[in-house]
Amino acid sequence: MSDAESPPEFDPEAPNTGEDFEPVDVFPDSDDFDLRPGADSCYKCSTCDTNCPVAEVDDEFPGPKFQGPEQWRLKQSEEDYDVDDSVMDCSNCMRCDNACPSGVPLSQMHNTARGEYVSEQMSKFSVEYWRNRILSNYRTSAWLASKMPRVANAAMNFGPARWVMEKTMGITSEREFPAFATETFREWWRAEGGAAGSRERAVASRERRGEDPDADKKVAYFHGCYSNYNTPEVGKAMVRVYEHFGYEVVVPEQKCSGTPMFANGMLDDARRHAEANISSMADLVEQGYDAIASCTSCSMALRQEYPELFDIDGVDEVSSHTFESLEYLRIHEDVRDELGAADVDGELAREFAYHAPCHARNQGLNNQAVELFRDVEGVGIEDVGDSCSGISGTYGWKSEKYDKSMEIGAEMFEHMEDADGKTGMTECPTCAMQMEHGTGYDIRHPLELLEAALVE
Repeated sequence: MSDAESPPEFDPEAPNTGEDFEPVDVFPDSDDFDLRPGADSCYKCSTCDTNCPVAEVDDEFPGPKFQGPEQWRLKQSEEDYDVDDSVMDCSNCMRCDNACPSGVPLSQMHNTARGEYVSEQMSKFSVEYWRNRILSNYRTSAWLASKMPRVANAAMNFGPARWVMEKTMGITSEREFPAFATETFREWWRAEGGAAGSRERAVASRERRGEDPDADKKVAYFHGCYSNYNTPEVGKAMVRVYEHFGYEVVVPEQKCSGTPMFANGMLDDARRHAEANISSMADLVEQGYDAIASCTSCSMALRQEYPELFDIDGVDEVSSHTFESLEYLRIHEDVRDELGAADVDGELAREFAYHAPCHARNQGLNNQAVELFRDVEGVGIEDVGDSCSGISGTYGWKSEKYDKSMEIGAEMFEHMEDADGKTGMTECPTCAMQMEHGTGYDIRHPLELLEAALVE
């Protein structure tokens, strides 16, 4: 258990100041999510709008202030008010949450508005709806592709197939689809002995480090879809690094974190996945495990978006025990001291251009990799600025959003190209896609560098 500070949470039990106000039934299974107090806290300073990357490149996008508190007020004052179509232009980067000086739950408002828009106003027979549904449920597509990864890799990046997907579904042909691994992380994990194998290795590591072999050091790994199906090397690095520090790792049954579903207003899908994840993680938290995610969007979903949006048993306990992978080690271990004596050689002995994802910044983790690796022999790391990468999960995969995503990412591309390093680094898999797409650089996860520095 950790006393680490979690992101501030909006209190859904705060008293309602509107005498005749009736909460909108956005979530039919719960009447707890009254956003009126949050709307009343907005004093229209427009700080959120000036920090919105979409508003910066799209003059027609009304911005987070309208999408959140102003639209919420309109919804209450006009009986037949429909959510504005522009809510689907929000990329869900959540930078507005971080920017607001009054703590208005802007992204929560945007998520509820998107959910209502998709549920009540978007045609279920439209191409856009099914395109968004397919992109949101990447886990399903990836699971199917993992059965024949080589065939899937060839088919998904076959030029005519990409052209057909753009013309029929609106998925841009400008991007190459990420490769599916020939062995998923979970397949590797089982081959390594699963939880029993991890316990054996962790105990040996504690003895080697002069620690109590019976120490209660254990974590539950939320690997997410991408580390399982596309970059199992990130999951392997996470396990090896944590075992190096004497932690027993378990990998519970899990579904998608729901991040792409929130961004596309597919809240029914997101709730189903959240219920499965909370069910498995809550049991482990009760047994003394902390939940660790190697993707900052996954940790953001478990620790902020779940408790904001869903009234599920155990959600608050899981939220308060969820951490990003580097964050947790920096809290509980003397990582920098150990890295100070490390010397990296081989393929990761290089200069890195580091980008902090928006969902890392929203958790207060914007500079952690730079701070962690700055004294490591054999490597250099440079922060390439606080701009958004522009891809925002599924946003940059939509043909009508592609140019905007690249325009948003232009500042990051420029900073990367001006940096000493020609290898990128980030904790977010879709930011990594955008970094590679915009610069041609190879992109690595900080856990891979930790593994190279610490694990023999």
